[in-house]
Amino acid sequence: MESTMSDTAQLESERPGPRPRIRDDISCVFQRDPAARTRFEVMTTYPGVHAIVLYRLANRLWRRGWRYLPRLMSYIGRIWTSIDIHPGATIGHRFFIDHGAGVVIGETAEVGDDVTLYHGVTLGGVSWNKGKRHPTLGNEVVVGAGAKILGPIEIGHGARIGANSVVISSVPPRKTVVGIPGKVVRSRTAADDQRVIDGIDLNHHLMPDPVADAVSCLLERIRALENQINHHTADEHCYDCDAVQVCESQEVGMPANTGH
Repeated sequence: MESTMSDTAQLESERPGPRPRIRDDISCVFQRDPAARTRFEVMTTYPGVHAIVLYRLANRLWRRGWRYLPRLMSYIGRIWTSIDIHPGATIGHRFFIDHGAGVVIGETAEVGDDVTLYHGVTLGGVSWNKGKRHPTLGNEVVVGAGAKILGPIEIGHGARIGANSVVISSVPPRKTVVGIPGKVVRSRTAADDQRVIDGIDLNHHLMPDPVADAVSCLLERIRALENQINHHTADEHCYDCDAVQVCESQEVGMPANTGH
């Protein structure tokens, strides 16, 4: 995770003015949203773009020592777009918020380059203490809709956070996290890299379901145990369920009451 922090420090030291960053923020929309048609449409109808433009301007004032005016600009942006980005947050190049509504980014959050957030994402804190209390996201991170990343944790480069996940511990690079609390379920593969478009992997829906896998494993184990004790086989007495891929047997009714 040290590379993520060093990249963020370099980002601060080599930060250009807001204008080239805003151009990059608008251009990256066409790479990640097939519904985007023209730059005029993006600039006038995309709340995520409006929010990041206001953030870039407010952040420039914030770094120059202003406090009230940047917060006022952030507040106006929240009313206008339903996206709350603190002007003190650090956000890299080509940042994209898809659909936008409900996104919250805290004051000490740090976001790398080519990051994509979907609606309802929170980069929040878990402490009232001053200092670093919000997460750090590496480059090319994709965070699914409704996900919450909480605390001063680090999300490694190329990681993907599944929709509605709650992440409270650091995530290594190129890992996929799902669940509450978030658990690492897989690493990026060569097949994943082939689906990447312009360096961005938006296929965050192609994720395993660890709960379903665990239930399937338990069902298979129960069937094996029943066969071992010769009580009955799954084919003879199978309860109706949706585990067709596990049982692969014809559905029959509940077993008759034998009086035992």
